[in-house]
Amino acid sequence: MSINQIAPKRLADTIVEQLETMILEGTLKPGQRLPPERTLAEQFGVSRPSLREAVQKLAAKGLLISRQGGGNFVTESLGASFSDPLVQLLENRPEAHRDLLEFRRTLEADCAYYAAQRATEVDKARLTKAWQDLDACYQTPSKENIEQEGAADAGFHLAIAEASHNVVLLHTMRNLFSLLKNNIVTNIGGMYSKEAATRTGLISQHQKLFTAIVEGRAEAARAIAGEHIEFVQKTIEENTESERRRERALRRDSSGKKHQA
Repeated sequence: MSINQIAPKRLADTIVEQLETMILEGTLKPGQRLPPERTLAEQFGVSRPSLREAVQKLAAKGLLISRQGGGNFVTESLGASFSDPLVQLLENRPEAHRDLLEFRRTLEADCAYYAAQRATEVDKARLTKAWQDLDACYQTPSKENIEQEGAADAGFHLAIAEASHNVVLLHTMRNLFSLLKNNIVTNIGGMYSKEAATRTGLISQHQKLFTAIVEGRAEAARAIAGEHIEFVQKTIEENTESERRRERALRRDSSGKKHQA
């Protein structure tokens, strides 16, 4: 029987695997700068030449970008499954907003379910910070604050995805971040045109979702996440229909005045 010898793994390949894992699990985020070469080599307990070789391999794979005199960065476009032209196309089509909300309902309900099951104390601390940032926006509501609140809202949902410890769910959410943030801003803008009770309901849902996750109530977290997206979808549809009726009435009024003239 012939047995092939097992070639020892190069140290650089081991470093590559470790960095790839950190990127995949979200420890290293798109656009994030890696620690200085000397610091990273010390953290890994490896030589700087081995680390340098690993960085070159990751750069060749398109996972890292080396900038002359500026260090090494995780590729910004790592999650760019949705190109800018597609994002613009989706943003300009109201029916696409509905499709995105339907997709979010499925995606975020699963994220919430697994986050409630798997969140570590570190995850809960990060989620608490994200909730506090969002709640701070709620305390000072204004139409001028919509973009900031949209970013905080998206950040809260991304923190839930991170706590799910499912890399596919996490990177799908990250891929959607730009589109998700813009969609949330659009939705929040619509919320301001509704009565205060609607906005109070939105705040209450986020708080209940946060509480269910940190308390480890997985089924409740899934249900609340789904109900939250349904609530947003219903509110936006009501806003859209109300706006259509208003525009229809204005057209009729304008037409009537022309006939009288």
